[in-house]
Amino acid sequence: MVAAYGVANLLQSMAAARTTVHHTFDPQLLVRLAGHRAYLLGLGCQVLGFVFAFLARRDLPLFLVQASVAAGLGVTALLGVLILKWTLPLAEIALLILLLGGITALVLSARPAHSRQLPTSAVAGLAVAILVIAVLGFFSVRLHGAPGSVVLGSLAGVAFSAAAIAARPLANEHTFGGLCSDPLLYVLIAHSIVGQLLLGLAMQRGSTTAAVAAMDAAGAVPAAIVGLLLLGDRIHPGREWLAAVGFVVTLATVIALTRYAEPQHHHSSRRVLTDAGVGA
Repeated sequence: MVAAYGVANLLQSMAAARTTVHHTFDPQLLVRLAGHRAYLLGLGCQVLGFVFAFLARRDLPLFLVQASVAAGLGVTALLGVLILKWTLPLAEIALLILLLGGITALVLSARPAHSRQLPTSAVAGLAVAILVIAVLGFFSVRLHGAPGSVVLGSLAGVAFSAAAIAARPLANEHTFGGLCSDPLLYVLIAHSIVGQLLLGLAMQRGSTTAAVAAMDAAGAVPAAIVGLLLLGDRIHPGREWLAAVGFVVTLATVIALTRYAEPQHHHSSRRVLTDAGVGA
């Protein structure tokens, strides 16, 4: 899952940088992005990562799975070094080591368990959240530069977080009929589409790294809280401090890692795409 999301981040950000900036909340952006082979490859990797994450959420608490999704940025950084010839400062090496330590702490503290079912009121709340996020996105597209990237990226993260919350109990469905009849499936799909559109808009606003950092932070925290309060996510007794430290360290290092990607990304992605024959 971490590897798949890391590749997806790299390919999708490269495609977004080559697509005409959209100033409206227009789903046609996804169509335009789909004209780039890099984006389609990245979307395929994202779908693969989503499948792995969905299966992981069947037994693992959301604070571990969502933090691991965010950790995909570490894979993005390593691929940037290997493919786009990014430099790797000593500070970034230290951050990657901290990232590994944070994820390790979460793994050691997480206690596998099946999810509880969401109450009907919570399912209705997730459905209403789709409209709220879409309306906020409609007005937020007027923002430009880094502020636009942060706001739109945060909204994308909230949408993906809601999708993760829906996926945790949904993953325990054992029959295809039960899966298709569960309203959580359609809530998950709707939030994923809205989140994908918002992420594409955020990446176009001039700061891909700000978009990714905002998305990771906004996507991990709400899901972790809801998982612990409503879904029966568990921590091994006596390891609550380890879970808290691991979660904070993981998110902090992910946000810190984003500062290295953007300056190198815009200078090298077009040349590498041209050399590799990837693009529209």
